[in-house]
Amino acid sequence: MRPKRYIVWSKNEIDLEDPWQRKWFIQQVLSHGRSEDVAQLDWEEISKVLKEISLSQEVRNLWEDYFNAKR
Repeated sequence: MRPKRYIVWSKNEIDLEDPWQRKWFIQQVLSHGRSEDVAQLDWEEISKVLKEISLSQEVRNLWEDYFNAKR
């Protein structure tokens, strides 16, 4: 996959089949993506990996609040 430059600026290609790269890409999209980029992610997958990825406290709080409200 060829990522958008405002999301990933350090790589030209990402292998979304690789679990580590996939988590890293989700982290990048949640931190730097636009609403249309976030909308393309798998919401269940975000919920599953949220505790494993590195996010700013503000971004983490937003997503934890979102998923807690959905429960």
